[in-house]
Amino acid sequence: MKSFAILNFLLVGGALARYRNPNLVANGSVKYAGINIAGFDFGCLTDGSQTLKNVNGPIGGMGGDGAGQMNHFTKDDHMNVFRLPIGWQYLTNNNVGGNLDSSALSKYDGLMQSCLKTGALCIIDIHNYARWNGKIIGQGGPTNDQFVALWKALATKYKGNAMVAFGLMNEPHEVDLTKWAETLQLVVAAIRGAGAATHLILLPGNDYTSAGRFISNGSGAALLTVTNPDGTTTGLIFDVHKYLDSDNSGTHTECVTDNVNDAFAPLATWLRTNNRQAMLTETGGGNTASCTKYMCQEIAYLNANSDVYLGYVGWAAGSFGTTYELNETPTGSGNNWQDTSLVKACLKR
Repeated sequence: MKSFAILNFLLVGGALARYRNPNLVANGSVKYAGINIAGFDFGCLTDGSQTLKNVNGPIGGMGGDGAGQMNHFTKDDHMNVFRLPIGWQYLTNNNVGGNLDSSALSKYDGLMQSCLKTGALCIIDIHNYARWNGKIIGQGGPTNDQFVALWKALATKYKGNAMVAFGLMNEPHEVDLTKWAETLQLVVAAIRGAGAATHLILLPGNDYTSAGRFISNGSGAALLTVTNPDGTTTGLIFDVHKYLDSDNSGTHTECVTDNVNDAFAPLATWLRTNNRQAMLTETGGGNTASCTKYMCQEIAYLNANSDVYLGYVGWAAGSFGTTYELNETPTGSGNNWQDTSLVKACLKR
């Protein structure tokens, strides 16, 4: 979990088979490696609110050069996945039950198309912590129907390109897991029903979808009940996060753990037992010696257990600048980019 309180300044089958190996064979390297390209989520807080004036999309005329960064990451660092976080409020012009705002969607789609041109997997991430302005989706806040409508609209727009993945929600916390699983089930059915039959869908759990608590807090058990309309789980991947600092907040530049013994090893065992996979869609640290040590160890473990870990996505580049604690934004332009030390040492391939 990273704190956004400090960031306000800134029908299944076919193609889906490539996302799940039924034999769960590790090959020494995860399928997907990449970076979060942040900016459209700026202004989001953990209570599910978003201050729209702080949105700083990583596109021309707004914030960082997301397109240039993604081109560099794919060409020079051999990355092949980018997560594109965005606030629900921004997408609907602050109307919880509203349609997708055409202007906002056009800007976000510009970033999406730049991502798709690289050939990478491009993850839509709704960055609202299972909330809208302090109230939990389907649990006293926005209705399940409103959340389903959001995802049905996005699935309808991107159903024609299976390289778009759907990250249903960033870092839920303090949710009733039984009700949350019911909400996600409705969303999965709507996405598949909209014609996005071959798209990967990421399912997040409780406690900021912590990899270290995914089993103990009941997230795993609850999300095992979520299936495709035909009863299969093909293409349904568990979405987990894990930072390396002292309190797992992702707000410190020094790292203290590689997360293997307390998070990724037990989760790997559980995933194998249940014949499922997870993707680490947020992890990061400062550009420091301690984070280089522990991040490289964490990534090495994921690579060695690629049968159950589909990939990792570092946090974060995009519109972040050099003063941000977990900055992974490269400097430069055109064909001349320089990576941060953590990206260069651990995240690139």
